[in-house]
Amino acid sequence: MIERILVAIDDTADSLAAARLAIELATALHAELRAVHVEVDHGLPKVVQAASGEPGAGARLAEAGVAMLHRVSALAAAARLELQTQVLTGEIAPAILHDARQWRADLVVLGKSSRSASGEPYIGARSRHVLEFADQPVVIVPPPEAAAR
Repeated sequence: MIERILVAIDDTADSLAAARLAIELATALHAELRAVHVEVDHGLPKVVQAASGEPGAGARLAEAGVAMLHRVSALAAAARLELQTQVLTGEIAPAILHDARQWRADLVVLGKSSRSASGEPYIGARSRHVLEFADQPVVIVPPPEAAAR
């Protein structure tokens, strides 16, 4: 039985589609829902800051993921669903897998990226890593434009 659903969020429409599905599933199954965002533990915010020369540019990069967690929280609230949120740090796939194990998720939900050289949706390396090493089922949600076809 699926009682705990974990959805990984970034600042893309792809992960928002995954969050919407996770909210629908959690509502239908009366399951707990947890949304996580992973801040990659590297120097990108400092590089962005240095390259732009604009104060706070690096911080806005991290704020985008947190803003998406707030948006998902609002969607869950509209569905009358309680949502746990957590910002994780580290490499994306290992952080998601670790949190799913620690929280004892029964299902992991990820968005399928709509970004590729050919313009076709693909499953990226991080999602493949989660698929390969997860201890629970993983649902990959197609991007919004793929669902409209």
